[in-house]
Amino acid sequence: MKVYNLACEQNHRFEGWFGSEDDFLSQSARNLIVCPLCDSVKVDRLPSAPHLNLSAARPPAGARSQPPQHSPAVAQMQKRLAEMARHVMENTEDVGEGFAEEARRIHYKEVPEHGIRGVATAEECDELADEGIDVFQLPLPTSRKTTLQ
Repeated sequence: MKVYNLACEQNHRFEGWFGSEDDFLSQSARNLIVCPLCDSVKVDRLPSAPHLNLSAARPPAGARSQPPQHSPAVAQMQKRLAEMARHVMENTEDVGEGFAEEARRIHYKEVPEHGIRGVATAEECDELADEGIDVFQLPLPTSRKTTLQ
């Protein structure tokens, strides 16, 4: 099993688990590796440290290793971010690649105002801003791949 550190073109970092180097290369060539935050298929492998077998350096039997603890402030922030992301996903329509067009239709009152989310290029975002249409980027996991826990 190979575990690689990966990053998409938006610099979202994540891990990928592959059966072998050839498996990684094959999936990468077929654009099957997708960023879990923005769905980009432009994913690169990052440098990673080699695996070291440190079984001889294990603590004595009976010793407990404690998982890293986050401060209460960090835990609270993570909880609130997850709640906010869940709220956005539950109260907006996913218009996918048609985000810019739907934002224009709402802005020019061609359709009733409603919350939307989707995908837009940097150029499309600039064009929307030039038209006086405010948008902001909020990376969210796609609902078909993951749930917000």
